Amino acid sequence: MAAPNWKKKPPEDEPEDWLVTYADAITLLMAFFVMLVSFSKIDIPLYEKVAAGISEEIGKQDHQASPTELLKIDLQDVVYTLEADEVVEVDTDEKGIVLELASSAFYKPGSADIRDEAFPVLAKMAQALSAPRYRNYVIEVEGHTDDDPISTFQFPSNWELSSGRATRVVRFFISQGIEPSRLKAAGFAETRPKVPNRTADGAPIPDNQAENRRVVVRAYPMSLEEREEQMRFMGIEEFVSGDAERAPRTPDFMPRGQGVRTTR
Repeated sequence: MAAPNWKKKPPEDEPEDWLVTYADAITLLMAFFVMLVSFSKIDIPLYEKVAAGISEEIGKQDHQASPTELLKIDLQDVVYTLEADEVVEVDTDEKGIVLELASSAFYKPGSADIRDEAFPVLAKMAQALSAPRYRNYVIEVEGHTDDDPISTFQFPSNWELSSGRATRVVRFFISQGIEPSRLKAAGFAETRPKVPNRTADGAPIPDNQAENRRVVVRAYPMSLEEREEQMRFMGIEEFVSGDAERAPRTPDFMPRGQGVRTTR
C-alpha cells in the first residue's frame, strides 16, 4: 500500500485579466493628459471628442455625443427645416459652433434692419441656443462688411454698420429669452474678409464682396471665470425680479405674421 502524499498542493494562480483593462485605461489617460499639455490652446470640440472616446473605450459604452455636437445637430435641424441652408452655414472651429449668416438674406441693403422673412430663422436659432443644456455657452455675434465705403447719417462708416447689425441680432436674442450675460456683440467692418474684395489691380469682385458681407454667430462653452460671473449676474437678477418667470418678449421690430423661406 502506497504511503499517502501529505504535501500541500501549491496555490493556484488567480486570474489577472483585469490588469489588461486597467493598464489600457491608464495608458489612455496618460496619452490624454500629455495631449492636453501639448496644446498651445485647448480645442474645446476636440477635447470633448477625446473625452467621449476615452469614456467609451474604458466603459465599452456606446458613443455619447458631446454638448457641442448636439448643439451643431440642433442648429443644422433648424437650418434645414426652414430651408435656409443656402444662406446659413453651420460649422465648428477650435472654440465651438460657428453660424455664418449671409447679410443679403438677413438685412436690407445698407441697413441694420432685419428682413421680415429672416425673423423665423433667428427665432428658431434662439430657441435652440436657449435650451437648458447650453446655458453655459457664450454667444458672440460678429458683424462684417465688404470694403465699399458707406457714409450716411446713421452709419458714417462700415464700423457702425457692422456693429449695428451684430447688436440688432443680440437684441433680438435677448427678446427671445436668452440671458444677456451670455451675449457679446462686435463689429469688424471690412477688416476680416473671408476672400479678397478686389483684384490685384483694384477692381471689385462682386461675388467675393457679397461673401464678405456676413454676420457670424459663435457659441462655445464658458470658462470657469465666465460661469462664476454668470452665476453672480443670475443671482442679482433673480433677487430683483423676485424669481418671477420671464416669458420671451416680442420686440417692436419683429413682424407678427409667419415668415417665408429665406433666399439669397
